[in-house]
Amino acid sequence: MKFNKRTHTCGELSAKNADEKVVLNGWVNSRRDLGGLIFITVRDRYGITQVVFEPAENSEVYETAKKLRSEYVVSVEGKVRLRPDGMVNPEMKTGEIEVVAERLIILNEAETPPFVISDKIDVSEELRLKYRYLDLRRREMQEALLLRHKTYQIVRRFFDENGFVEVETPVLMKSTPEGARDYLVPSRIHKGKFYALPQSPQTYKQLLMVAGFDRYFQITKCFRDEDLRADRQPEFTQIDVEMSFVDTEDVFETVENLMKRLFKEIKNYDLKTPLPRLSYDDAMNKYGSDKPDLRFGLEIVHLNEVVKNSEFKVFASSAGGDGIVGAITAKNVASDFSRSKIDALTKYVKELGAGGLIWMKVNADGVQSPIAKFLSDEEIQNILKETQAEENDLILIIAGDKAKMLPVLGALRLEIARQTNLIKNDAAPSLLWVTDFPLLEWDDETQRYYAMHHPFTSPRPEDIDLLETAPEKVKARAYDLVLNGNEIAGGSIRIHNRDVQEKMFRALGISKEEAEEKFGFLLNAFKYGAPPHGGIAFGFDRLVMLFAERDSIRDVIAFPKTTSALSLMDNSPSEVSEEQLKELHIQIRED
Repeated sequence: MKFNKRTHTCGELSAKNADEKVVLNGWVNSRRDLGGLIFITVRDRYGITQVVFEPAENSEVYETAKKLRSEYVVSVEGKVRLRPDGMVNPEMKTGEIEVVAERLIILNEAETPPFVISDKIDVSEELRLKYRYLDLRRREMQEALLLRHKTYQIVRRFFDENGFVEVETPVLMKSTPEGARDYLVPSRIHKGKFYALPQSPQTYKQLLMVAGFDRYFQITKCFRDEDLRADRQPEFTQIDVEMSFVDTEDVFETVENLMKRLFKEIKNYDLKTPLPRLSYDDAMNKYGSDKPDLRFGLEIVHLNEVVKNSEFKVFASSAGGDGIVGAITAKNVASDFSRSKIDALTKYVKELGAGGLIWMKVNADGVQSPIAKFLSDEEIQNILKETQAEENDLILIIAGDKAKMLPVLGALRLEIARQTNLIKNDAAPSLLWVTDFPLLEWDDETQRYYAMHHPFTSPRPEDIDLLETAPEKVKARAYDLVLNGNEIAGGSIRIHNRDVQEKMFRALGISKEEAEEKFGFLLNAFKYGAPPHGGIAFGFDRLVMLFAERDSIRDVIAFPKTTSALSLMDNSPSEVSEEQLKELHIQIRED
C-alpha cells in the first residue's frame, strides 16, 4: 500500500511548525468523536501528536476517520496549527499544536488489544509477556529499552577511547560445568558429542591475554541453566572486560571511570571517586550481606561480649565459639510496631532459618521485652549502650550460628528499612567495592569446596601454600562492585601460572585427568608465557534495571523469559520432530 514518507515524528512538532504541511506515520493512540469533529492522537516511539478531522475541511477524509480505532496503523497528511486558547496540553511535548488532517491512509487495521497500550496498566505480567510486542509499544517500556541502547553506546565509546579491543568470543564452546548447568547443543556431524553455550567467556578472554590483546571488552550474551529463581534469566547480557599487566588498583580505576561516565551521562550525577571499599568479612559482620546497601544505617551490633555470661541460655549458648548474638536498632519506631507486626517479623526470620526473634522496646519508663525478666539490670544497660538505643527505639536480636544468622540479620535489616521508609528516592547512590572474599566455600551436601567466584581466581600470593593445607583460610584477589544493595559486577586477578592453577583444581577436588579433559587447552596456553591479568564482568541487565529505576530485569529486556525459563509469546521451549532428533542422534527417554 502506498503511503507518504513521514516528514516529522510524533514527538517533535511545536509552535514553530505552525502552518507547515506535515506527514505523520504511526498508531492510533486514542480517538474521540465529538459529532462535528473527530480527534485522534497518533503515536510512535518519539511521542504523541493530536490530529483533528473536520468535515468542512475534507468530508471524504472525515468519513474515513470514522473507521479509525485504537492501534490502527495510519499515515496522516495535514497542516500544523496552534491549539485554541485554553486547549494547550502542557503534559504533551506537542501540546501546543494539532494537525488538521487533509489526507488519511489506513495502512493496517488492528483488533482490540488484550490490554490498553498505556503506562501503569493493571494486568498480569504473564499477559504482558504473552503479547510482548504490544507491551513494548507502551511508553515506559520503550523508555527502558532506549535507556538500554544508550548504555550500550556509552560503554562501547568508553572502552574504545581507552584502548580496549572488542573481540567476539564463541557461542558454541566446550562444556566445562563448574557451577550452574550448561545449556548443551548436540552436534549433528559429530555423533554423541555436544557443544555448550557459554556461561561466561572467561577462558576465552584469558586466552586473549595470552595472545597479547592486553585490553579486551565485549558486550556478550551468556547462558546458565539454573534452577528457578525470582529475577534471573536463562540468557543474560554482560559487559566482559580483561586487562594484562594489571593489579587490582588498575581494574578499580578503569571501572570507576566507566561508572563516572555512566552516572553523568544517564543520571546527570557527579559520582565521587575513589569508591569506598569494604572487606567481605566487614560487610558480613556489619550488614549481614556481601552486597550491602549503605543508603541507610542499621548496622548489626555484636552483643557476644555483653551477654556471654547471661543467665538467659539462648544468649549464653550463642555468644561463644562460632555463634553470634546480633542486634539491629530501629530508631524512633517502637511505638509504631505493634505485637502483630513484631510477630510477622518473627515469622519472617524463622522462615529464613532463625530460631526466633527477640525484641526490646525502649520506653520512657524503661525497657519492655519478653526476656527482660531473664536479664540483669547491668546486662540491659550494656545492651542499650552497645546498640546506642534511646527512647522509642526498637532493638531486634537474633542469636545462633554466626555463619547462618548473619545473612538472616542482613535480610531483617533490609526488611526494617523497607517498613520504616529509610530508603529515599532522592538518596545518593550507594556504590562500593567489596574485597577480600574467601577463595573457596564448603558445600555440606557434596562434601567438597567450590570456588566462590570461579576456579580461575587467583589466591593472595601469601595464601597459595594454604590451598593444600587449610583451603578454608585462603583469601581471593577478588572484588565485587555493589550498587544500592545489588551486585552489578564481579571480577578478580586471575591465575596465570600453570602450577598454581593445578593447585586450585586439586583444592576443588578436580583430578589431574579431569582438569586436563576440561581445561587442558588453558593449562597448555599457560606454558607459553601468560602475562599477569585480571578483569571484571558487569551484569548488564541489572545495571540498566537500576539506572531505569525498575524492579525487574525483565522490564529492561526486549523478549525475556519467565522465572520458569518459558517464553510465553512463542511458546518456547517446545517439542521438535522425531526426524530432527534422529539427525542429532538423540532419543527422548521417559522418566
